[in-house]
Amino acid sequence: MGKAARNPSPDRNRSTTPANRLAAEQAALDKGPLALDRLIHERLRLGIVSALAANERLTFNELKRLLQTTDGNLSVHARKLEEAGYVACDKTFAGRVPRTVYHLTPAGRRALDKYLVHMEAIIHAMK
Repeated sequence: MGKAARNPSPDRNRSTTPANRLAAEQAALDKGPLALDRLIHERLRLGIVSALAANERLTFNELKRLLQTTDGNLSVHARKLEEAGYVACDKTFAGRVPRTVYHLTPAGRRALDKYLVHMEAIIHAMK
């Protein structure tokens, strides 16, 4: 369950230049704090997306233990993220035991990056 090696996408590198970062922060501020991605903003969903951003794949039980939540709570929130296309899951069986593995989709990574830029802009504006 260690961190997966990631190669940043060219889009990700481009957004980290100071000029592009400033432009993205200003665009986020222009939309206002209510323009936050409400799907990711919820605490448990943000935890799921963040955990999957730091790990290539996590099983249902790993996420449950990491986020200290219940089966039902995790399953409802993971399903919402899956319906939005932010996470994907693979369901298999090891013998008769079900095994669900989640990973962050490219759309989920973009949504998280956009969310983080927006939050940074709000924080920066408050300083």
